[in-house]
Amino acid sequence: MRFGDEPESENFRDETGRSAGGLGGLGGGNALGCLIPLVMSRFGIGGVIVVVIGYFILSSLGGLGGGGSIQQPASQQAAKSGQSNLDPKIKHFTLQVLGSTETVWTDLLAKRGVRYTPTTLVFYSESDRSGCGIAQSAMGPFYCPTDRDIYLDTQFFSELATRFQAPGDFAMAYVVAHEVGHHVQDVLGRLNEAHNAQASAGEAQGNAIQVQVELQADCYAGVWAANARTPEGQPVMEQGDFQEGMRAAEAIGDDTLQKSTQGYVVPDSFTHGTSAQRMAALRTGFQSGDPAACSRL
Repeated sequence: MRFGDEPESENFRDETGRSAGGLGGLGGGNALGCLIPLVMSRFGIGGVIVVVIGYFILSSLGGLGGGGSIQQPASQQAAKSGQSNLDPKIKHFTLQVLGSTETVWTDLLAKRGVRYTPTTLVFYSESDRSGCGIAQSAMGPFYCPTDRDIYLDTQFFSELATRFQAPGDFAMAYVVAHEVGHHVQDVLGRLNEAHNAQASAGEAQGNAIQVQVELQADCYAGVWAANARTPEGQPVMEQGDFQEGMRAAEAIGDDTLQKSTQGYVVPDSFTHGTSAQRMAALRTGFQSGDPAACSRL
């Protein structure tokens, strides 16, 4: 990808030196209510079972800490409990992607008369607290509608390249853009609509609703990629980049993951879509460059 001098987003927190602490009992009456949004907005590597099990070990839903001996802007403070272990190159690239999504979605939503308020990306290691409960590396990247933040353990990028055989800079950018896509859905009210629909749906129907939410986020990732430009006005996408994203989308389809882990598929349990569906959604967004195309999935 060709980012050049694309500025980094300032909307982030580095919590990589912080420990989330002990995983005590449930705290806060809204813990169960956070489950559905959290399940709805994950990148898709684990499966609903991880979050369901996590329900029994969620700690209180307190705010995230911050600060350090050297005072910096709040968005850039490292955690009190340790030094940051965030790879500077990964940080720079990820924040360039995030900054690019802010530029693209501000422009695209303004054309619809909607003001885009950026999300905050929280870097963490192994575990952290989110507005939706404990964040753990095994859950994969996710967007929490409660605090409107994205949670990312950047070790997932290595897992994407090795375990899922989907290396490349656009594969990493796709992860971030997908989660930003959930934030766009939140801004537009789509997540709330889906949450309400799931509340009165059976399990299979609720999963089907979630699949549509996830496919739209994939599509939005493609829309961002199609519209992303360098400060000089050149497309950030280079030859071969899109193919990297397609490999990632294929690797994390529900059918592919279920076949690899249990040897068979259960379509009614799908929560993110098949490999073919995820690839098609990403392609639709990229080829159209139009968010409206993502409403027809």
